[in-house]
Amino acid sequence: MRMNEYKMDIGLEIHIELSTDTKIFCKCSTQFGCEPNVNTCPVCTGMPGALPVLNKQAVRYAAAVGDALNCKINTISKFDRKNYYYPDNPQNYQITQFYTPICENGYLEIDTIDGKKNIGIREIHMEEDAGKLLHNDLKNVSFIDYNRAGVPLIEIVTMPDFSNGDEVTCFLEKLRLIIQYLQVSDCKLNEGSMRVDVNLSVRKKECEELGTRTEMKNLNSFRAIKRAIDNEASRQIEVLKNGGIIDMETRRWDDLKEESFVMRSKEEAKDYRYFPEPDLPMVYVDDAMLKDIELSKPQFRHEKNDYYINELKIPEYDAKLITLDYDMTVLFEETVKICDKPKNISNWLIGEANRILKEKEWDACDIKMSPKNFAMFVNMVSEGIINSNVAKVVFEKMFLEDINPEKYVEENGLKQNSDGEMIKKIVQDVINDNEQSVRDYKAGKDKAIGYLVGQVMKKAAGKANPKLVNELLLEELRKDM
Repeated sequence: MRMNEYKMDIGLEIHIELSTDTKIFCKCSTQFGCEPNVNTCPVCTGMPGALPVLNKQAVRYAAAVGDALNCKINTISKFDRKNYYYPDNPQNYQITQFYTPICENGYLEIDTIDGKKNIGIREIHMEEDAGKLLHNDLKNVSFIDYNRAGVPLIEIVTMPDFSNGDEVTCFLEKLRLIIQYLQVSDCKLNEGSMRVDVNLSVRKKECEELGTRTEMKNLNSFRAIKRAIDNEASRQIEVLKNGGIIDMETRRWDDLKEESFVMRSKEEAKDYRYFPEPDLPMVYVDDAMLKDIELSKPQFRHEKNDYYINELKIPEYDAKLITLDYDMTVLFEETVKICDKPKNISNWLIGEANRILKEKEWDACDIKMSPKNFAMFVNMVSEGIINSNVAKVVFEKMFLEDINPEKYVEENGLKQNSDGEMIKKIVQDVINDNEQSVRDYKAGKDKAIGYLVGQVMKKAAGKANPKLVNELLLEELRKDM
């Protein structure tokens, strides 16, 4: 029995934290990274008698995502209580949308090796996030931080339309970009603002009925998701090949060990005893909100790609890299507005900027550099005020600390020397001191010029204008040829 006799059916449950300033049912801040339990109140800590009040912006953000994913937006939806006990769930229930979600029946088109494919979106519903457990293994205790409790979430539930991990990764990358371009979430997996659970089952290719699914959690990167899918599919196939039965269960993925472990048996809807939330009225999405969503719809990636290539005249390669991150497009466009040199700007973004981002393991939103200082820097390089080697040093400093490049160059004596008379004197000295290299060049050995240029730059302490050095050096060398 071979592995290729089986096929996978994969569905996703994707939680997205919405970037509202306050929580979904109270006025507490949603700011990430604060001291534990400072962004709390009686509502989000589940105190008796505290009543929720719905955040209108969260509703608008949820509807905007539904619109971008081709969903039907329900003009009337409602909230329900999902009852379960867990230490970081202070009310012992979660306010969510079970019976009537805000969005239903959408899709997102992805590119696969077999062509275009639509991935069905069963629903998008709003809900509140839970708190976070902080474990201290040395003391064998756990603490609870309720700052995250009540942060607004949308859960995007797909149909089981994925056939492999590559399709899942393609979908998630496109989805994350759409949500970032809408500016409703930063979708940072490492901070938990985007969390993905994978439901996976396998079956014989000739079998029409779906197999028993498992759910995998603790997937904090797209690479981990791909590895987890491949591992779980292999595990299930091995169980079936050996005559076993797949248990419906929730499993925890350990990316370091590249293994999953059973957490608990998989719950069904009946286990949560859902019932309508009595403290919240119906949610109405009116025509005014829908019109506002339509009018404020941004340029998405494919539209920006076309604009950058056709209007700003940068190469397709540059455009594709820049549009991979919404924050990078903002930096690029704002800098272009100040300094109308799109190609020069894109060169630094796809080169040095991407290098530093990889080294620091940053996202583009972590870049400190302002468009104003970036534009000033690009003009300095274009005007020959600093040479390429100095420019890389200045760029990194500006990238990390947003220093004023003109002031930094002036204070550190990094200006490029374009004094023709001074450079000409250095050139003549180098020619006089390197007779053999001069003879080599005049004998047709072009590589000799590189050595001579290097000697000039060395004598000029690396600050001579390289273009001027080349021009003056060639001028002197060709006098007697």
